[in-house]
Order: sequence, then C-alpha cells, then structure tokens
Amino acid sequence: MLGNTHIVGGITASLAFAQISNDNPLVLVGAGIVGALLPDICHGGSKIGRTFPISSKIVNKLFGHRSFTHSLLFLFCIAMLMNTFIPYKAFTIGLLLGMVSHLILDMGTRQGIKLFFPINIKVRFPLTIKTGGKVEKFIFAGLCMLSLYFGYEMIIDIVNIT
Repeated sequence: MLGNTHIVGGITASLAFAQISNDNPLVLVGAGIVGALLPDICHGGSKIGRTFPISSKIVNKLFGHRSFTHSLLFLFCIAMLMNTFIPYKAFTIGLLLGMVSHLILDMGTRQGIKLFFPINIKVRFPLTIKTGGKVEKFIFAGLCMLSLYFGYEMIIDIVNIT
C-alpha cells in the first residue's frame, strides 16, 4: 500500500476507536497517523524512511522490508516502550491502532508481511491487490468515506466552536 492509503487507514482506525472511548480524538488521530507510517521505517523510499534515512537504512540492513517492523513482535515492543516512556494512554492507543491498520492493509498486498517474525512465514489475505493499482485507489476512497463518517461529530463540534 502507498503511504497515503496507510495514513487514511490510521485516521479511520483512530476515529472508529474514538467513537467508543473517552480519549481525545485529535490525539488518537495524530498518533494513528504516526503509527500508520511507522512500520515502513524499514523501507528507504517510504514517507517515514525518507524522513529518517539513517534509521531506515539501519532497520532495513538488520531485518529487510516487511519483516520485523511488520510483525506482532514489533507491535508488542512498541507497546512496551510506549507504556514505559509515554504516560499519555491516548497517544499509545492511537499509535498502536495506526500500526495495526498498516499491518492489515499490507496483508492485502501480494507481498504480504512476516506477521510472526522471526518465523519466516508470509501472511496475506487470499485475495490481494497490486500496490498503487486501481483497487488500492478504491480502498483509499472507501477509507476516506469511513473517516468522514467516524469523524462527522468531531468535525461538527469544531465547526460549531468557530
């Protein structure tokens, strides 16, 4: 999946969670965007890889693409780090939601992910799509619509404040 699709996936997941929680939706969404991009730190051409090129190179040399950073182990490690160093629960939840959305979206591609790293098994859905193809554009549009649906109340509240 392309970076923009991952961003909208993180936004959608965060806004959906905001519907059932009392957490700050803006914090959830901001963290969800970061989390949606974070797994691609292993790819130098990704949005986050271009932002942090040295880190991206190191992670890619150590693990390759779509392995450790696309695994349940990485998700667990980030959760433990966040719980240890970041006291704000909404940020941690948003970050993890964004990461999970990233993993789910990448499981829909032909390349799949190594969800159970270090076990060398690729996981993908039975029906997959080509990254950047027409179906991904349809998925992107659907995620945008879902984001508007889940964010409607928040948007109305912001408009009514001004």
